Amino acid sequence: MSHPRKRIYVAYTGGTIGMQKSAQGYIPAPGFLTECVNKMPEFFRSEMPHFDIHEYQPLMDSSDMSPEDWQHIADDIQRHYDAYDGFVILHGTDTMAYTASALSFMFENLGKPVIITGSQIPLSELRSDGQTNLLNALYIAANYPIHEVGLFFNNKLYRGNRATKADANGFNAFDSPNFRPLLEAGIQISLKAGTVKPLAEAPLKVARVSPQAIGVITLYPGIAPVLFDQLLRQPVRALIMQSYGVGNAPQTPELLDSLARGVAAGVTVLNCTQCFKGKVNMGGYATGNALAEVGVISGYDMTIEAALTKLHYLLAQNLSQAELERQLQLDLRGELSP
Repeated sequence: MSHPRKRIYVAYTGGTIGMQKSAQGYIPAPGFLTECVNKMPEFFRSEMPHFDIHEYQPLMDSSDMSPEDWQHIADDIQRHYDAYDGFVILHGTDTMAYTASALSFMFENLGKPVIITGSQIPLSELRSDGQTNLLNALYIAANYPIHEVGLFFNNKLYRGNRATKADANGFNAFDSPNFRPLLEAGIQISLKAGTVKPLAEAPLKVARVSPQAIGVITLYPGIAPVLFDQLLRQPVRALIMQSYGVGNAPQTPELLDSLARGVAAGVTVLNCTQCFKGKVNMGGYATGNALAEVGVISGYDMTIEAALTKLHYLLAQNLSQAELERQLQLDLRGELSP
């Protein structure tokens, strides 16, 4: 008995994958991506799912993405949720990991796969990685329903809120430093950390997000404490501090006093490591412990993308500072390791 072919909704938000060559370089061109896909017979083989491509107007460079655009994508998926078995979002690579992380927090009761992908070379060009990325994303969404927001690139499906852009030029553009891939598409498709489940019927809930005043500062030797006083002033509601190693910072009294003043004024200070891999442990060294004593909280092994988007998600809920800081340190969507 043959099973009916799955239906996948493709949201093309913009990005390199659908761009067209012009005298000024590659530019987004309405209708061009759909035209390219329609000329590629491999997308229409019997093993492939049915799919509908919805192109956003206007198409966006992902560098221009904002929290309003995350909301637009989430609402679009919610509108089409009951009519499709899975979702593929085509997106520029520059902020793809931010959108993947944001959607992971915004979707509650997600019972269908949502896969974000794109390419480093446009689909229309020779040697494009877009064909493999899109073909695999469609096939995996239909046949390997992993109920979370994933990011597929270069034959690996990563958990969306664990992925980060690691290479500006190579095809292996993304990595997941603290969590192994959900799935790898080699000669065989093999599940790794992903869990395949039947499609769930529970209604999807989409949380609202809005732009938030969040500061991000990277520590460096000789950093002036006065910078923290500037960054910790209202309307800033949270500050992500990218510290050294396992969460260390200079122990200068001026810096610690500045952080203490900010925390007392209601700013949440989240300590994330600037290392590519590993986690914050403020109890490991005296320099980290001093931060904890003035009220800085640990971001553990969250990527900067996950930390920033989780803050957007939680700050939009108008929680108390204590509850915000409690939930920041909870594993809500698989973004933190035990």
